[in-house]
Amino acid sequence: MLLVERVRAQAGLFWMTHLSSDREENLSLVQRDDLNRTYRENTSPSSSQSEHSDDHEGETQHTQPKITTWEAGWNITNAIQGIFVLGLPYAVLQSGYTGLLLLVLSALLCCYTGKILISCLYEEDEVGQLHRIRHTYADIADACWSRLCPRLGGKLVNVTQVVELMMTCILYLVVSSNLMSNSFPFLPLSPVTCSTLTFLTLMPCMLIRDLKVVSRLSFLCSLVHFLITFVVIGYCLRQAPRWVYGGLRLAVDFDGFLVATGVIIFSYTSQIFLPTLEGCMEERGQFGGMMDWTHVLACVLKTVFSMLALLTWGEDTKEVVSDNLPPALRMMVNLCLLAKALLSYPLPFFSAAQLLQTGVLQPDAAQCERSEAPEWNTLVLRASLLLLSFIMALCVPRFSLLMGLTGSVTGAVMTLLLPALFHLQLKWRQMSAGGKLLDVVILGLGCVCSLAGVIRCIRAMIHAFTNT
Repeated sequence: MLLVERVRAQAGLFWMTHLSSDREENLSLVQRDDLNRTYRENTSPSSSQSEHSDDHEGETQHTQPKITTWEAGWNITNAIQGIFVLGLPYAVLQSGYTGLLLLVLSALLCCYTGKILISCLYEEDEVGQLHRIRHTYADIADACWSRLCPRLGGKLVNVTQVVELMMTCILYLVVSSNLMSNSFPFLPLSPVTCSTLTFLTLMPCMLIRDLKVVSRLSFLCSLVHFLITFVVIGYCLRQAPRWVYGGLRLAVDFDGFLVATGVIIFSYTSQIFLPTLEGCMEERGQFGGMMDWTHVLACVLKTVFSMLALLTWGEDTKEVVSDNLPPALRMMVNLCLLAKALLSYPLPFFSAAQLLQTGVLQPDAAQCERSEAPEWNTLVLRASLLLLSFIMALCVPRFSLLMGLTGSVTGAVMTLLLPALFHLQLKWRQMSAGGKLLDVVILGLGCVCSLAGVIRCIRAMIHAFTNT
């Protein structure tokens, strides 16, 4: 026991000395933020403050339209109940009963890591009032890694976010192309033609200016998603007399389980959107409740959807479950899925463009807000991103493998690993022993899922490329 206590004391000392955030530095940031807010109140009569957080968001945040809690919830729902739910029954088939456990566990963990990530944006002053002194994922990384690699941490996080967002955009293009070709089998549409038509349909995304428009598109996307889900569930319920019980197995194929883990984690990924969404909310104090109901709803629908699909088709469940439907119903569902995929694309595309624009081009925010249309360099950037996602979509051989690789490389890192690591560094002094242990466990899970999934998915993708 004495040895354990000594080891724990030494580990705590090392963490506090080299990795934990400096409490005095955070307090000085809060005090500096108070001075800035006081200055704005004296110079801008129309400024207003929230009880839970301040409005120190810079020029762009002051001029951007605010979104309601429901609008933020629709954006999160769009992110975690996206088109990739179609691959969940196949992923659960590959992973057996553990896949169902993963669906529930991933929802709990992703909801928790989303909350602790947002908590890292805030610091307490001397009287215990919270102030939002950081505004982006990159700001959190800079604060945590300021001693090891000043300013480099934020850039690495930005690069990782852009990669994940672009991979998401590519996946939407891939699935849109597949859905278009499957919806019109009587037309001689090649995959390249379908991808081109999808690309042309998405070109208006270059003109989107704020999250208000994206929220409306996410709302429509969520309505289409619920319609599709209930149609598939209704068909599966009608096939109840023919259900195949025992389709899931206790023995798990290890390679399939690793790919399925990446797919399931990726289906709950929304952390990269959270700092922006929370910063634009009118009532930031309702963020935690919004995360709870969106993730509970997603978990219930995904679990029911996957179980009913497996009971209906068993071992014949395909990578995209809509391909199992009868031809007439499949065409209708595929058309709805196509609309959903196209409506889902603007959220990751807009976020990726914003990250690159603020991190690379750094335009004059006030000038951008005064202009009636995006500046030419913004249009060039967005056109380049759209064209890049189109070119990459033409090179993807298998949908499920790319989704699993994305979930393993960036999803596990951004969703599990980094939020737990940053929370430990910034909130170490305020956390209980149980909270620290939970974050350490999540940190370990993120490392294992990321490393194992990457190795397996790369091997599978190499095999898929050699066979095409």
